[in-house]
Amino acid sequence: MSEINDLTRGGVGKSVWSMAIPLITASFIQMAYSLTDMFWVGRLGSESVAAVGAAAFFLWLCNSLSMICKVGVEVAVSQSLGARQPLRARVYANQAALLASILAFLYAAFIWLMADHLISLFHLETSISGRSATYLRTTVPGLFFLFHNNVFSGIYNGQGNSKTPFKILSAGFICNIIFDPLFIYGAGVIPPLGVTGAALATVLSQCVVFVIFAYNLYYKRSPLGKLRLVGRLRRRFTARVATLGFPVSLQNGLFALFSLALATLAARWGHVGLAVQSIGAQVEALTWMTAAGFSTALAAFVGQNFGARDFERIRRGYRYTLKLAGSVSLVATIAFFFFGRPIFSLFVREPGTVEAGNDYLRILALSQIFSAFESVTAGAFNGLGRTIPPAITGIFLTGARVPLAYYLITLPFLGLNGVWWSITLSSILKGAVLMTWYRYFQRKKLPRAPRQSRPGKIIS
Repeated sequence: MSEINDLTRGGVGKSVWSMAIPLITASFIQMAYSLTDMFWVGRLGSESVAAVGAAAFFLWLCNSLSMICKVGVEVAVSQSLGARQPLRARVYANQAALLASILAFLYAAFIWLMADHLISLFHLETSISGRSATYLRTTVPGLFFLFHNNVFSGIYNGQGNSKTPFKILSAGFICNIIFDPLFIYGAGVIPPLGVTGAALATVLSQCVVFVIFAYNLYYKRSPLGKLRLVGRLRRRFTARVATLGFPVSLQNGLFALFSLALATLAARWGHVGLAVQSIGAQVEALTWMTAAGFSTALAAFVGQNFGARDFERIRRGYRYTLKLAGSVSLVATIAFFFFGRPIFSLFVREPGTVEAGNDYLRILALSQIFSAFESVTAGAFNGLGRTIPPAITGIFLTGARVPLAYYLITLPFLGLNGVWWSITLSSILKGAVLMTWYRYFQRKKLPRAPRQSRPGKIIS
């Protein structure tokens, strides 16, 4: 019988850290997939970077759509286990995987049919657009793996087990490190495939991750019991997963669309503007992926303790996680502000692109702490099953970036930097507004009450 990590007992710091460290490391691994691609593709020139960057927005949309299943199953499983109902948690896990299969198929068909039209939104040179569309279509088989790998991670996270996803994702990252130069530049009988090789390397790496996840969850005995990848939809449970995950998915999806709008705006400065946003977003992910790790850890912690009705422990966990994420983001702020130029020069060599990238990081440095606070607070809301407040805050204030950017670029002393200022100003507002909302919610909806006695550790 496999033990599930009980986050309702023990020290708050230990509970949060036991989840957060593997999650943060796994987040870096996920980000490293893209950074590795950018590192090797960057050697082909900024035009190739722009081609991959344009396609990446639609993969970002795919990842956002998968959040319906991932976040839904994380919250549903954690709350079920906190309430000591492991059988219900198992049903949620099965239904989330089934829903992921359906959504993956629909999105893959959309990308295959619409790739050329989607890339044409950027108005890039014909040669760059062609490479970008080919890259996008090459990733289509990997969309099934991407959806399910996110769901499988969510199942483990809901159990309070973030170490297993970390180990599996590490194996995928190692494969990506090997495959990237192999397929991009060629070796032996393998011809150089350029940006298409980068896409193929990512797909094969995701396939490796999927196989390992599936073996552990479906062939071996899952901690939740016998899981099934194929079955019938059960409306009540599927609806619950979708209801919990949809606001987060919508927020992430619209975030990607708003970023797409900003990218088309940055593309007015040619491929340099698009390359700067593509690389800069990957570098900035050092902060928000770390914060996302803390956010997911806090969501599992809050979910289990909410199921157990231990509201005081939720309060302490939120304060503790906020301090941790704030400390990390402060380090990132200093690095981006003072070392933007050498950081950017790791990916491209053209002086104009490096200089524009330095401006990007210095401007975005000012909002890193607020971005971390927003992410952590969203995790607290998600763990409570209240996924709508973060979505509302994110959608409206992220959406405000687009008209704000259109105004700021008209100012003669800003130009392209006006796009970056719209991002950092909205991030500051999002962090401040969501934290204020959560504190109000906590005061009104989480009454202080004595902790109830409960049985021992959760056992499947």
